Amino acid sequence: MTDLPELETDPDAVADRRDEVADAIRDHASGLARALARVQGGDYGRRAFTTDAGEWTLKYEAGDVEFLLFEPRSGEPVYVVSTKQPPEPDALALAAADYAAFVRAFDRWVDSLAGALDDTPTDYPEPADTSDIVAERERVISRIREVCTTMVGELDRYEGDDYGTFTARVNGSRWELKRDGAQVSYLRVGGSDGVYLLSQYGPPSVPDLKELAPDVAAFVAAYNEHVTELTEAAEELEV
Repeated sequence: MTDLPELETDPDAVADRRDEVADAIRDHASGLARALARVQGGDYGRRAFTTDAGEWTLKYEAGDVEFLLFEPRSGEPVYVVSTKQPPEPDALALAAADYAAFVRAFDRWVDSLAGALDDTPTDYPEPADTSDIVAERERVISRIREVCTTMVGELDRYEGDDYGTFTARVNGSRWELKRDGAQVSYLRVGGSDGVYLLSQYGPPSVPDLKELAPDVAAFVAAYNEHVTELTEAAEELEV
């Protein structure tokens, strides 16, 4: 049997050293990522930093490092930190040699922000009070709900179904009153993308209410006309 040459370098030792360096950089870069996230705000973000040897991009997610990319001025980019496999030992060695310069570039960026907000004014005018507007809106909506509750109660008694709608056109817009039994489900103006004057989700805006509230009377009149037609039809029934 032919004698095979012995390996002069232990691959496991190379891999272990690679992992040791990569883990050290990851631990350190995690601190940079947390600092970057605090300064930039938000859970996600990135920033690039330039050194004499190339450009580093630090990306963070949920306040921790997602990846650290080194793009040398000559050679292939290397993900020094990533969620995938660790870099090749020679690529990591190239990046590790410039890592201290990257940290200095990071520090210079942080230093450049020192005092940036010193002259920013924080003396703001007092926000205007909206309680009167809200109270007036609630007064109008309460009256609309009162009238519509009466209408759906009558419709529930007449139609006898658990659910139903009454629709009418007022000034060119489609008004729809939907009931759930004898309760108002919603009052909507303008179709599926329209304005909800009454709903379970919240009140309309004051400008919408100001525009549409005057037409509520015409909508009720259309309902009354509908009931009148039903009454006349009932009077013509013969047994």
